[in-house]
Amino acid sequence: MLIIPVERQIDWRKPPLMTLAIILINLLVFFLYQSQDSELLENAVDQYLGADLAQLEAPVYLDYLERRIRLQQDDRTELAIAVANAIDDKDAEWLAYVILLDPGFYAMLVDEGMLFWQNDTYFKWKEVRSSIVENYIDQISARRLGLIPADIQLSDLVGYQFLHGGIGHLLGNMVFLFLLGFTVERALGKSKFLIAYLLCGVLSGLFFAAFDSQSLVPLVGASGSISGLMGMYVAIFGLQKIRFFYFLGVYFNYFSAPALAILPIWIGKEVYDYWLGEASRVAYMAHAGGLIAGAGMVWILGKSWLHIKEEFYEPDETEQDDEFRKSYSKALSLISQMEFTQAKSRFTALYKQYPDNLGMLEHLYHLEKLDHNDDSYHQHAQKLIEASLKKNVFSLMLDTYKDYLKRVESDSRLDVVYHNKVLYACLRHDSVKEAERAFENLRKHPDISSELLKEACQILIQEFRKRQQTMKINQYQRVMSQL
Repeated sequence: MLIIPVERQIDWRKPPLMTLAIILINLLVFFLYQSQDSELLENAVDQYLGADLAQLEAPVYLDYLERRIRLQQDDRTELAIAVANAIDDKDAEWLAYVILLDPGFYAMLVDEGMLFWQNDTYFKWKEVRSSIVENYIDQISARRLGLIPADIQLSDLVGYQFLHGGIGHLLGNMVFLFLLGFTVERALGKSKFLIAYLLCGVLSGLFFAAFDSQSLVPLVGASGSISGLMGMYVAIFGLQKIRFFYFLGVYFNYFSAPALAILPIWIGKEVYDYWLGEASRVAYMAHAGGLIAGAGMVWILGKSWLHIKEEFYEPDETEQDDEFRKSYSKALSLISQMEFTQAKSRFTALYKQYPDNLGMLEHLYHLEKLDHNDDSYHQHAQKLIEASLKKNVFSLMLDTYKDYLKRVESDSRLDVVYHNKVLYACLRHDSVKEAERAFENLRKHPDISSELLKEACQILIQEFRKRQQTMKINQYQRVMSQL
């Protein structure tokens, strides 16, 4: 059963750069650094078979497995059966791959080999076998940087998080890393996200090693770190209801539940699979350890070093867009129902929430002009002209200006500065006739100063000189002489 939280949508205008960087590093490590592993293993198998070691070791390996199974130190019953069949079938190559990749068996032979073979046979075996291990097996990436519980190195606690056992293992982990990482990175910020991610991997590896401290089998993969992201995700959302995607066999669906509810379910599943599941060789305890580490870090350090960024709790733009569309649709429906007072109230609220949206202000202007004697109509006309000028939406500015003056006629309350701004805007957009009309409105304004009017007149004269329109030049020169 697979359960994934899918509450947040990705905003590609603010991509999760650190998550993408970690994914890229994992891919490069696998396809570049780990690409040599298959060649190293093939060379090791060739030398192993060339020295006829399979015939010597295979019976001892079968006895080793059966003895550990009887003592309940191992659960690889199916492997023991497969080894017995391979011995009967004389499948030396398959036996070579299996035996070479079992470091516990090799360590046992080094210590106890003389109990199975005579001294001269043992020393010849040791010389050849140690050469294969040192030159090939120990050079495989999992042996160099994997986390070996019986021999934990500080570098391995970080290195193992970027190694994977195969393409399926890699791709599965990268999908989970992406799904969880972009949300947690948004909550913590890039640098803290990276530190928390690596620390979850470290604690996950130590937790795993504590349950199998004598194991020589290396642990590899980002699963522990990703489980840590799951823990952080759950701790961030807490009791808030979020959506989860689940996959069971061939069936999948979504369900909503408090984020915190998934924590005991996930831990219980991992512990159950470890103790009772058939695939107990998978590092379930590393997963559980990462989950506990991630959740614990947020709960313990969430109010200090690992505090959640305030903007994370703000609805993302997609959510805002959905909310806006619903409110806008409702406001328009009120207009269609001729519920103008309610529509005005709705658009006023929308304009307060989205002050940069010219459309909301334009709707308010048209609603206000139903009663153009009201002060609010004059105020909204001025606001719309001013906002249109700031955003350089010339057509809306000019249409509003003309419509307003037509409706109010002699009762215009537009400040003198706006007539002047309209004049300049018209000249910038090559609308000379409209600029002249704005000049006439400027001349009629009761608060106009002679200096401002002279300046506007001079601008028109300069414009007509560019156009070589002599009559217009003379006309405005006469106006200048009368000021």
